[in-house]
Amino acid sequence: MSTPIKTDVLIVGAGPAGAVAAILLARLGIKTLMINKYRSTSPGPRAHITNQRTMEIMRDLELEDSAKLLATPQSYMGEHVYATSMAGQELGRIRSWQTHPTRQGEHDQASPTSVCDLPQLYFEPLLVNAASHSGADVRFLTEYRSLVQDQDGVTATLFDRLTGAEYQVRAKYLIGADGARSQVAQDIELPFEGQMATGTSGAINVEFSADLSSLTDHRRGDMYWILQPGTGVRGQGIGVLRMVRPWNKWVAVWGFDKSKAEPSLDEASVKEIVYKLLGTRNIPVTINAVSTWSHNRQYALRNTSGRVFCVGDAVHRHPPMGGLGLNTSVQDAYNLCWKLAMVIRGQAGQSLLASFDSERSPIARQIVEYAFGCGSSLGALFQSLGIGQHPGEKEMADHLRVLEASTDEGAQTRAEFRRAMDNTISGFGGGYGIEMNQRYQSNAIYPDGTPEPSFTRNPEQYYQASTRPGAHLPHVWLTGNQRRISTLDLCGKGKFTLLTGLSGIAWVETAQEAAKALGIDLSVHVIGPGQTYEDTYGDFSRMRETDEDGALLIRPDMFVAWRAPNDSPPQRVQLLPVLRSILALV
Repeated sequence: MSTPIKTDVLIVGAGPAGAVAAILLARLGIKTLMINKYRSTSPGPRAHITNQRTMEIMRDLELEDSAKLLATPQSYMGEHVYATSMAGQELGRIRSWQTHPTRQGEHDQASPTSVCDLPQLYFEPLLVNAASHSGADVRFLTEYRSLVQDQDGVTATLFDRLTGAEYQVRAKYLIGADGARSQVAQDIELPFEGQMATGTSGAINVEFSADLSSLTDHRRGDMYWILQPGTGVRGQGIGVLRMVRPWNKWVAVWGFDKSKAEPSLDEASVKEIVYKLLGTRNIPVTINAVSTWSHNRQYALRNTSGRVFCVGDAVHRHPPMGGLGLNTSVQDAYNLCWKLAMVIRGQAGQSLLASFDSERSPIARQIVEYAFGCGSSLGALFQSLGIGQHPGEKEMADHLRVLEASTDEGAQTRAEFRRAMDNTISGFGGGYGIEMNQRYQSNAIYPDGTPEPSFTRNPEQYYQASTRPGAHLPHVWLTGNQRRISTLDLCGKGKFTLLTGLSGIAWVETAQEAAKALGIDLSVHVIGPGQTYEDTYGDFSRMRETDEDGALLIRPDMFVAWRAPNDSPPQRVQLLPVLRSILALV
């Protein structure tokens, strides 16, 4: 075999996690090779919810505007309809993805970005193109076969599916971003908890084209939930019509019993699924693709082995409820890559990389359990109606008729059904706190001795901003040259940042000395009157949770690494040893 190709980082998989990793590393000057065994990015819509934290990362990558041009905006996503069919009886609606007026304000206050609907088949090419333009070596039709790692690096064997040649790559580190059937995770023997393909039911996705504007334009939503007889999603009599493009590209989702014969997936059969959910045959339908899938509930107990790191679906596998999968995958890469870059450049010690497992493995477990639990809310709809798991047509019709009855039974059923419907919000943006309240504890966070603040509301549902070390830097609007700019816009780009008020100007010299001593980039922003950035709304002073002369040290991934209550000499003298500790240089 020929001499191995050399690179700093080999990324296996060009999905959202792998592609974001390639962009970040390439832009930080790290020689990066990303491979994908397929000939293209995802041909299907797959994941689609793109939450605020992910859009913040896109903003840091200067890709937010491009993503918004491809996405369906939040304003089109909010009407989640429950009905007997798309053209049939409407049973009720909920306002999803933070579009209820009381939640919209919190959504807008929490971030300079907005949740949107950006299906994976549009998202991935944007990312891969950016990775290539950033300088990453991107190779399709290239299959990962195996790896061997030693004290100094990883040797991976790859297979060129175009030429049939096998060759080796020698990398300092390897990132496994190769999805839910990750060969990398298997090869490094990551331990997992939970199982794949849970339950007795599977799901059928039917991608189709049809102009449904007459049924949707007056109640714009990204998903419509259809209660019907038979085996639907997770074995319940419920199907989904999911918007891919408003309002002419869709995915119909129905279920099947895995213990019985394989479902018929020919065009005529799947077209019947679509017509059944539409409730009309008067709209022309073109079938584009068909696939099946199962509900997973599995996460890695650790995501790292030596010089190999696994991200995304390789280490957290779960149902799509909650829209957390793609987003968590992107955020995995955002957490890891600044650390890899600093270690490779000699600006941080090797043990900094241990923080990736400490910080992201607990998040993987949290989102898997949350996403899987959201599915139970759909079953409660049927329980509220007194309907069994696999309802027949007569049983379904009889129980739905009770909803219209002017009787005590009808009133009680309507109240229970309404309560069950409202509770399904957990899967459609109701887990806003899961997304926004992530807290890290690791060797890359330097505690300030303060206790974790108590959550005043349900931490799974509501965001509670904090500047305590380990929390994500809160967004507030500042102004620069009379134009609004987010606190987040002052950070990122692979650099540490120090934020302070006007009375804390002494931090500038302290930070410059620390940056010079360590050979790192450390931006300093003094916020106040007469400075480049001003606290015009007074929100920074309310947000920072320090005195005006205190300081917030922000990591490249926007998390608070450390904070000082004031600029007294004992506080300022801590900055250098704090940075040494975080960067594992002590």
